Amino acid sequence: MEYVFETTMEVRDYECDIQGIVNNANYLHYTEHTRHLFIKERGLSFAELHAQGIDPVVARMKLQYKIPLRCDDIFISRLAWHKEGIKYIFQQDLFRADDEQLCFRATVELVCLVNGRLCDSDLLEKALLTDGRETT
Repeated sequence: MEYVFETTMEVRDYECDIQGIVNNANYLHYTEHTRHLFIKERGLSFAELHAQGIDPVVARMKLQYKIPLRCDDIFISRLAWHKEGIKYIFQQDLFRADDEQLCFRATVELVCLVNGRLCDSDLLEKALLTDGRETT
């Protein structure tokens, strides 16, 4: 898999549960933040898209929890993507920075609502393709 974007983050104490590990819902926040940063790097923001009537929304997620992240862990969030029909498929992996151990893997399917209707978005497509990727 060829990652096209990565960012580094740190686990904050309030993201952990009584067991001292990151609460499972916070992994979704990490992946969403990564997608937002990725889109921003491509010259767009989700707020700008929404203002134009374009809303990329999560349709489906497959989550795999591997090794728990703990308070103060530094981790690397990496993203790859491809397109299948009208779906944008994001492969997102979180690695603990100190040893590159895979902690979490998500496959996230996004679709676009344009003015409330399910369809492709040329604007989003153009931004995502700035790295030269081909669609399928």
